Amino acid sequence: MKAHTLLVSLIVSMALAVQTGALASGLKARQTAAKVRTAVPQPAAPTAAASAEPAAITVAQADAPAPSIADKAAVCIACHGEDGNSTIPANPILAGQNSRYLYLQLKDFKEGRRKDPLMSPMAVNLSREDMRALADHFAGKKARSTGFTADAGKAAKGKAVADAALCTMCHLGGFAGQNEIPRVAGQHFDYVVKQMRDFRAKQRTNDAGNMTSVSRGLSDEDIDHLAHYISGLN
Repeated sequence: MKAHTLLVSLIVSMALAVQTGALASGLKARQTAAKVRTAVPQPAAPTAAASAEPAAITVAQADAPAPSIADKAAVCIACHGEDGNSTIPANPILAGQNSRYLYLQLKDFKEGRRKDPLMSPMAVNLSREDMRALADHFAGKKARSTGFTADAGKAAKGKAVADAALCTMCHLGGFAGQNEIPRVAGQHFDYVVKQMRDFRAKQRTNDAGNMTSVSRGLSDEDIDHLAHYISGLN
């Protein structure tokens, strides 16, 4: 009996020892974990300067000046010359042209009613305000002489063609143009010839058919004479 009592006491003591050891190990593990968490660096709170940085960038972008109309018109110089006075015979003079005509041509290039491999992509991203401003910009410039010397005999025949076709009913006297009707006096000879042929061939049709109707009865010789007459006007 006495031995049995001693055995029970021994078992109880061992159980208590195991339980006490487990509790101590758990406490030690929790203390170690707390130390690890303390040692790991935590993300720093954003500073006032960092928080303000996006706003500063936004303000700087808002303060950047928008391109002026002169800046936008500078893109045109390569083909149409300084102030719209083209020195390339195939490219029209824009200086002194009627503002409404210029605006409508840009609009037609943008919307596909008139097509050109260079002008169509240039106009596609222009806004209505851009087109009006560019038209006014070039209309306000003074056209300079191209230096073209017309053949007097051909010019005389060209005037007869113009009178027979009643050109001045739309283009007015001196071919100065009006509103959406262009000024063609003093325009490049090569450009005038090409446009007349394009109208005749219906390759250019953005004028409601008026010029196609006028030019369809003209021969190449008539167009050559007419271009001598028109290009020789100042």
